[in-house]
Amino acid sequence: MTDMKISASSESAPITLTSNVELDKQVPPSFGHAMHKLFQFDPSYVNLNHGSYGSLPMPVRVACDKLSTRIEANPDKFLRTEYIHHWIEARTRVAKLIGSDTDECVLVNSTLHGISTILRNFEWHDGDIIIETNTTYNAVSRAIRYLGDIPPHPQVSTFNLRFPTTHADILKNWREHIHQVTSEKSDLKQTRKIVAVVDAIASNPGVRLPWKEMVAICRDAGVWSVVDAAHSIGQEVDINLSEAKPDFWVSACHKWLFAKRSCAVLYVPKRNQHVIKSCIPTPRNYSSPQDEDYNGPQSFVNLFEWTGTMDCAPFLSVNAALDFRQWLGGEHKINEYTRNLAIAGGKHLASLLGTSVMDPSGDLTLNMVNVELPIPGDIKYSNEINNLLRNVLLIEWNVYAVHYYHNGKWWTRCSVQIWNEISDFEVLANAFKDACQKVVKFAK
Repeated sequence: MTDMKISASSESAPITLTSNVELDKQVPPSFGHAMHKLFQFDPSYVNLNHGSYGSLPMPVRVACDKLSTRIEANPDKFLRTEYIHHWIEARTRVAKLIGSDTDECVLVNSTLHGISTILRNFEWHDGDIIIETNTTYNAVSRAIRYLGDIPPHPQVSTFNLRFPTTHADILKNWREHIHQVTSEKSDLKQTRKIVAVVDAIASNPGVRLPWKEMVAICRDAGVWSVVDAAHSIGQEVDINLSEAKPDFWVSACHKWLFAKRSCAVLYVPKRNQHVIKSCIPTPRNYSSPQDEDYNGPQSFVNLFEWTGTMDCAPFLSVNAALDFRQWLGGEHKINEYTRNLAIAGGKHLASLLGTSVMDPSGDLTLNMVNVELPIPGDIKYSNEINNLLRNVLLIEWNVYAVHYYHNGKWWTRCSVQIWNEISDFEVLANAFKDACQKVVKFAK
C-alpha cells in the first residue's frame, strides 16, 4: 500500500493522492451497515443502486479534496509538471488490475466516451456492419444508430437476448448470429468491416454475459470486438485482458471501483492502436498527414495525455480508490460479500414480492440481481409509469433500485455494495409493493 501521509514541507515533492487518515493503521468496519460511516449517505436513504452512478468513499473524497487544494495552490505547476506523474501511476495500477500493459490503457471521462471514441475512429465504408444487442446500453445503441444515419451508413445488426436464459444458449445463438452476418452475400464481402459491441455485464438486465467466449467467436470469424465493460472493473474479479484479447475494452472506474465520478479506463492493445487516430476532443498534439513536419501519427498514449482543461481529480482518484479497496481486503474479499448478498437478497426480495429471480442458478449474477416486480406484463413501459415508480421509490420511500421492462415482464435490478445488508431488501420490498400497486391503479 502506498504511504498514506501527505507531506506539506516541500511544494516540489510529489504527494500521494489518498486520504488524510492513515488507513493502514486502522481496522476497516465490518461489511454491512457499519460501512455507512465511510460514506456520506442521507442516514435514511437505502441505496441499492450503486451501479448507476457509483458512490464515493470518504477516504477517496478527502484525497480528491486535498488534490484540488494542491492544484489550486499553483495550477500551472501541478498541471504542467506534476499531473503527468500521477496520471502514469493511475494507469499503471489499473493496468495491473485488468491484466494489461500500462501503455495499452488510458483514462477517459466515461464508458460512453470511450466507446464513442472507438466507434468514431473506425474508417467506415459502404457495406460495413455494426452488431449490437437489444440489451446494449441505450446511449451506446443511440451512438451506433447515429453512425448508421450518416454517410457512409454502416448497417446495424441486432442480436436479440431474452432473459431468463443461460450462457450456453447465449453462445449458441451468438455463434449463429455471427455466422449469419459474416455469410451474407455482398459485392463488398471481401472488404467490408464488421464490428460487434459486446456487453461484459449488461446494464438492464444486470447480468454477466460470457463475453470472453463471445470475443473469441468474433476473433475466429474476423469480426472486431468492442467490449462495453462499464460494470466490470471492481465487480468482475481476475480480469485478464492479455488472455481474453478483446480488440477494445472500456470500463467505468467511478462505479464499482470507488473512484470519483466520472472516470473510465479505455484499453486498446498495441496491435489495434493504429485505429485510434484521435481522441474526443482532438488534442493539441494530434499529428496530421497534412502537417509540413509530419513524421507519422502521434502515439496512442500521448494522444490522451491532455485532451483539454478539465478537473483531473476523478482520473487521479483511481490511486486512492485502489488503496481503499486494498485496505478493505482486496477484490476477492469485497466481491465475495457483495455477490453472496446479491444472491441471498434477490431470493429474499422475490419471496417478499411473491415473484421470482431472473437467474435462479446464480450463473449470470455478480453484484447485481434481477427480481421480477408484481406488475402485470400487459402493462407496457411508458415514461409515465417509469416516472411513477421512480418518484414513489425516491420521494416517498427514500430507497432506490433500477426498474425496467424486459421480455414481457417488469423487473428491478438491485446493485449490492459493501454497506448493504439483507434488511435493505425488506425496505425495498415495501416500497415496491406500494409503487407497483400505484402503477396498476394508474394503468387502469
